Amino acid sequence: MNPTKHVYDNILGTIGNTPLVRINSITKGLTKAKIYAKVETFNPGNSIKDRMALKMIEDAEKDGRLKPGGTIIEGTSGNTGMGLAIAAIIKGYKCIFTTTDKQSKEKVDALKAFGAEVIVCPTNVDPEDPRSYYSVSSRLIKEVPNSWKPNQYDNLSNSQAHYEQTGPELWEQTEGKITHLVVGVGTGGTICGTGKYLKEKNPNIKIWGIDTYGSVFKKYKETGIFDKNEIYPYITEGIGEDFLPQNVDFNIIDLFEKVTDKDAAIMTARITKEEGIFAGNSAGSAMAGLVQLIPNLKEDDLVVVIFHDHGTRYLGKMFNEDWMREKGFFQRKGQTAKDVVSTMKHAEIKSIELKEPIEKAVKIMRENDFSQMPVTNNGRIVGSINELQLFDCLIHNPDNKTSAVETIMQPAFPFVDISTPIESLSSMLTPANPAVMVREFTTDSNFIITRHDIIKALC
Repeated sequence: MNPTKHVYDNILGTIGNTPLVRINSITKGLTKAKIYAKVETFNPGNSIKDRMALKMIEDAEKDGRLKPGGTIIEGTSGNTGMGLAIAAIIKGYKCIFTTTDKQSKEKVDALKAFGAEVIVCPTNVDPEDPRSYYSVSSRLIKEVPNSWKPNQYDNLSNSQAHYEQTGPELWEQTEGKITHLVVGVGTGGTICGTGKYLKEKNPNIKIWGIDTYGSVFKKYKETGIFDKNEIYPYITEGIGEDFLPQNVDFNIIDLFEKVTDKDAAIMTARITKEEGIFAGNSAGSAMAGLVQLIPNLKEDDLVVVIFHDHGTRYLGKMFNEDWMREKGFFQRKGQTAKDVVSTMKHAEIKSIELKEPIEKAVKIMRENDFSQMPVTNNGRIVGSINELQLFDCLIHNPDNKTSAVETIMQPAFPFVDISTPIESLSSMLTPANPAVMVREFTTDSNFIITRHDIIKALC
């Protein structure tokens, strides 16, 4: 069959060779540099993950790790699972995927449409926790006969796929004129595989990684310190991690730029409305990060931003007005969380480790006049306690004061940006959530806001 006629034996032949599309509206008036998007939604699974999914399978087939009729088991946010599921259909494998409860329903439904079994696991637990989607997938490997786990985070076939495909495509499409590559970093395969190839062609090409607040990458790159205090819940999908995948080669990435959940969500919607490209959340993060870095560009630069996946996977989120309003991501006039924080005498929060005794929590809350407090595990926020819980616990049995805080811990408070409107904060305060955690990204500070704090600010 003549490949120039674009006729293929099966759908796997259509992976790769995605178009480069110039960004015109979003960067207009901000820079004279040429900005292009590598639109990976043209892959059959509508994401860049199709490339590495097929590569991981083919490499595992070659060395015998994946045998005929086997079961592929993987922890995935959806896009890798889609690539694996498509290849599995063609090659005759079964698929079981674990994912987190923060991923969009559309992603889960899409995986099921391709015949995969999907197990949804809690987001806000450590990777080592037996409930995490990493741990559940590892357990299933031991239980399911003739199974194989690709492990996209540490499987170097991931970055190799981009070294062999994405890098050469960009070099050819830009005629070797590319000066910057901008990529949201999750597993690290895309940015490091592509970046390695490009830097071999031209060591002066800058590789910029986009990170999210709540992820460890940026601080680790800049200091070499893995800081668990950097880890907390975030909404942005597809980028950021609370561990260091082996595919992330920090020597290839020149710098990291962090983008807030709000800025990523707003930019995701802007890409569609202003450029006519229906791309997903990681594209919004990458584009927002690039806009923040524009002062570093020169007029003759040629920048490529990777648009990882398709907007249809976020119809219930960034492309849903009710969801955007609920999260406080719409721009509104009026008072915000920042105004509330400014009226608070002791604003910045203290926390307590989950293994500490309840009596220590009581002491901290009494000394600081707190009615609630976050609970941490090695510095990472994993839950919360409030005065009503403490009251019930100690009234029923005063001896509970020596029990660990984790025995009465409730889920973590909702986490929002300090620019969130008061109306959005109010809707988040419920009997189950008596407080909201607020993050000031510029000063790296956390605060807690209650109904009382909002009433005080309004009056």
